[in-house]
Amino acid sequence: MIYKKIMVAIDGSDSSMLALQEAIKLAAHAKAQLRLVHVIDENIVNYTEGYIDFDTLAAAYKRQGQKILDQANALVRKAKIKCDNCLIELKLEGRLAEKIVAEAERWPADLLVIGTHGRRGFSHLFLGSVAESVIRIASSPVLLIRSQ
Repeated sequence: MIYKKIMVAIDGSDSSMLALQEAIKLAAHAKAQLRLVHVIDENIVNYTEGYIDFDTLAAAYKRQGQKILDQANALVRKAKIKCDNCLIELKLEGRLAEKIVAEAERWPADLLVIGTHGRRGFSHLFLGSVAESVIRIASSPVLLIRSQ
């Protein structure tokens, strides 16, 4: 199958940048379009309420998310691949994986590429895995890129 619309979930981590590099290769080979997605988890911001100004912190998360998207987009443009960005704010409802999959279905993506940290044991049980959740609920194919 040739993928024409490839969505990449990025968070600025090494594993998400490896996922982006792989998606760029796939898109170049298939002459596909890329969509870069970054989800801002505002639930984290809510835990700080009372200790810090919520609006200031939320604005900082948005700026950081946009910076991550802009840096990734620069790499895609350098490869001369058609690309657009999507910054998603995760409000009190939903989870990261659900938002990523919902955007993949809305666009609609032929392939979803996401990095994974490859955690095992207690760290995996404690932290969970967005990538694993995406695999469980996505209706489109998912390509996992493990960090090195």
